[in-house]
Amino acid sequence: MANLLSYVLFLALRTFAAPPEFIQVRPGGSTPSPGDLGNDTVGPSLVPPPGTSKHAPHSIIIGVRKGGTRALLEMLDIHPEVAAAATEVHFFDWDENYAKGFEWYRDQMPYSYPNQITVEKTPGYFTSPVAPARIHAMSSSIRLLLILRDPTERVISDYTQVYFNRLENHKPVQAIENMLVKNGALNTRYKAIQRSLYDVHMRNWLQHFPLEQIHIVDGDTLIHDPLPELQRVERFLHLPPRIVASNFYFNQTKGFYCIRSDGHERCLHESKGRPHPPVNSTVLRQLRLYLRQHNRNFYRLIGRTFNWQ
Repeated sequence: MANLLSYVLFLALRTFAAPPEFIQVRPGGSTPSPGDLGNDTVGPSLVPPPGTSKHAPHSIIIGVRKGGTRALLEMLDIHPEVAAAATEVHFFDWDENYAKGFEWYRDQMPYSYPNQITVEKTPGYFTSPVAPARIHAMSSSIRLLLILRDPTERVISDYTQVYFNRLENHKPVQAIENMLVKNGALNTRYKAIQRSLYDVHMRNWLQHFPLEQIHIVDGDTLIHDPLPELQRVERFLHLPPRIVASNFYFNQTKGFYCIRSDGHERCLHESKGRPHPPVNSTVLRQLRLYLRQHNRNFYRLIGRTFNWQ
């Protein structure tokens, strides 16, 4: 028994005392790909793979919040020629970050090889009044990805995320009807509703970018049948087709598709796909009616329709 304990202690000490000049190694002995390095700061114990560097994004997922941006990025990251930023950078929509300058922004990107494109996602960009002009100033030819879902469902999902966040931080919460209705009428100033006015925000983007540079992903379809949507994204980004059906499997417990890649399986965080609270039918009808005209306006802007209620 004493010999066994001594051996375990030896292994632990050897692990934590590994020479700092070594590159981090995955289980199995492989070194991480540039995308795996994400936004980690390179220090003495983490060295970027030879031949890699950081670049400004070739494409940005601009939104929309609670539209499926994380799912889209995770699924797109399957592609070997994509290096995805690990975190939401909020460079173009937060003044305090934009003031740090372009070099700071580029340093937030992952390391990538010359044959890879860098992709960043910050859902707040789509609804930001300043992000389109700022992104255009960086690159007028950048290719933008916008994932949208039924705007009514998006409002409820937005509320659900805030609700659980407040619970976890021991803050008071309100029923969704109290947020949607104010003084007996629909509270159209509620931020969650404002974010679902896709036509309003899209007009701002089309003042700076042609529609051909903005690829719209159907978030509702992505949830139920991800492969066709990912193949369209590959073509839009001029990527060779590498994402296949075997990269996805339906998780019965979670109720949505998970990812299989490089011998590993992973699902989105447990905070994704939370069940929505029931909503008073009269209030829900008011919300759908209000958003319906905005949806029609949006369809006209993009020359395309969706199966939104």
